[in-house]
Amino acid sequence: MLFKKLVIATVATVTLLSSSAFAEKISTYLEGTLQDASAVQNALKGAGFEVLAEHQIDKKGDLTTVVFTCPTLKKIANKKEKGFAAVLRVLVNKADNEISITNPVYFTKAFLQKSYDDGAAKKILGKINQAFPGLKGSSDGMDFDDLDGYHFMMGMPYYDDMAKVGKGSHNELLAKVKAYKGGKNLVFELNLDKDRTIVGFKIGKKTAKFVKKIGTKNAALLPYVILIEDGKARILAAKYYLALSYPSLSMSQFMTIATVPGAIEKDCSKPFK
Repeated sequence: MLFKKLVIATVATVTLLSSSAFAEKISTYLEGTLQDASAVQNALKGAGFEVLAEHQIDKKGDLTTVVFTCPTLKKIANKKEKGFAAVLRVLVNKADNEISITNPVYFTKAFLQKSYDDGAAKKILGKINQAFPGLKGSSDGMDFDDLDGYHFMMGMPYYDDMAKVGKGSHNELLAKVKAYKGGKNLVFELNLDKDRTIVGFKIGKKTAKFVKKIGTKNAALLPYVILIEDGKARILAAKYYLALSYPSLSMSQFMTIATVPGAIEKDCSKPFK
């Protein structure tokens, strides 16, 4: 009887360790008390971050994204097809009365995959917590090990299944996106290397309305990012990026925005026609 109890206790301990070591849930966002975009920018700069842009998502101004980076982010993202990891965002969300920050552990693990640098991600997380004391993890999240190689379901795209929206020399592609509509859709530009640049792109107003349909709390995914590298302009497949940014999204909810992934790809391809 004693032996049986010891076996049960041992199994329970192993199960607990396995759960904490291999199935740790990582929150998608870090949520805090609402403050305006100006205060957010000041807090970021005070913690050593570089603010790249402030982007109003909706017409009323209830949803505004502040895009930021730092030397560590730029360094870990300066690899082939990994440039999307170079920026993080703060959503100033008046609709839900909060700020919401993209979690560097969650998104760099998803975007860097086998190149993920835990020390760098935790360092950035520490600076964010310094800038915004009292943050709490969002209910949205995913098991750490599931972030590498994530896709929504069978038949849906992975991180590597990027959509090509333009082709040409690096300078040509960059010039086209800068010139499109007089530069009104260019939210930010960040050069990571001589032939590696990411730009924040403002998608169409009609397309951007999907955030109000499936959840304003997760609207920090906008503006959409275009990676210009190796003579191509590419974006994360929208079916991948939307699902990653809305990990609690159900299939029925996804179907309500069935036309949006195609619309995002179409919007992002327009400058390169």
